[in-house]
Amino acid sequence: MKRRIIAIATAAFAWISISAADPTSTNYTFAECEGSLMPYPDNITTVAYPDSLEAVMINHVGRHGARYPASSSNCIKLRKALAKADSAGTITPLGRELQKINDEAIAAANGQWGALDSLGMAEQRAIATRMYKAYPHLFESGTVNAISSYSPRVMMSMMSFMHQLDRLNNKPNYQTSTGRVNSPLVRPFDIDEDYIEFRKTDEVKDAYKRFFDETCPTGAISRVLGKNFPYKDADEWRDLAITEYYVIAGLSAMGMPSDAARFFTREEYNALWSCFNMRQYLQRTATTLSSIPADIMSDLVLNLIQTTDNFIDGSNPYAVNLRFGHAETIMPLASLLRLPGCYYLTNYFDTVAMHWRDFYVVPMASNIQFILFKAKKSGRYYVRVDFNEVPVTLIPNNESIYLPWGVARDYMMNCVPLYAQ
Repeated sequence: MKRRIIAIATAAFAWISISAADPTSTNYTFAECEGSLMPYPDNITTVAYPDSLEAVMINHVGRHGARYPASSSNCIKLRKALAKADSAGTITPLGRELQKINDEAIAAANGQWGALDSLGMAEQRAIATRMYKAYPHLFESGTVNAISSYSPRVMMSMMSFMHQLDRLNNKPNYQTSTGRVNSPLVRPFDIDEDYIEFRKTDEVKDAYKRFFDETCPTGAISRVLGKNFPYKDADEWRDLAITEYYVIAGLSAMGMPSDAARFFTREEYNALWSCFNMRQYLQRTATTLSSIPADIMSDLVLNLIQTTDNFIDGSNPYAVNLRFGHAETIMPLASLLRLPGCYYLTNYFDTVAMHWRDFYVVPMASNIQFILFKAKKSGRYYVRVDFNEVPVTLIPNNESIYLPWGVARDYMMNCVPLYAQ
């Protein structure tokens, strides 16, 4: 049965431009403003746990690692605009610099659009290494179970992770599954009819367009194409502005040098990032428009609960359970569970950039780990949630990092809407 799109009553006013803050007043770094295109942090340190506890199981949900641009569309669009500026005689010296960089990006990604690159493989190997070193006893025997979506970059992320584990210890059996059979858990945004329908609604389109039209700066694109560039209208000018942002912001993830400050002021880069950030916020998290973007991860939350319950009762033999998906897997999952910094409801969308930041939620290779512990004396089970390998609180207004499994389980069940249970 199809479920209704449930929106908070005030959603009709979500586009109101009156707000407490201007999103362009954010002052994030150039690296942070790469947003979800930002490579995974390389300064992660393993967090120790109390001697009174023993880690007994891991449930891991991860995004693919750094990749080449998902498609050639933005690079080709920018190439055509720069060529047009060249022909029209409006291109600037800075535009010729951008032309060279864009052509180098196209050449580097040729035949590899969307593919996991060497940096992405290294990110997955590093996460696997830290997991193994933190919990080596979980890899002494038994089977490590891993699934991925059918996307080649996700499959390769899983294999890079598993290959590293096998290099560190080849005693366990490593069992993998990939393909569309795993879509209900790691790629439901492809198959959930209500979600697909929701993304097409005028509420989503209008909310984003209003924000984009009011926020997107065009100074940077003017400095490369020239002020007299023969663009059609303001919509085309803004579209070219965000295209320039996408190309520059994606360079680091494909291992190319990125000097965004050469082309953008920090204020411009923050504003352009906030547009990119807003689109993901509206489409991939619970908002005042609807809870559907987060609710699509209900099956995965139930699976996390079931695999933990089954491990405790002895019917799940896997001490390490790995799932590999996309940014579009992590964003709604973190929103559904209301992890800190991942869930924000407001009717004033121009405050989003201050409270929901895609570079925090889903850098490349982002992940959520549910680590099950057993108390050595009492035999009771506890769970710790690590978000991008940093322990976070699971329950709002509860500062406990180590929660009794029964408490954590009840909270997670309560996050899942009743129709999905």
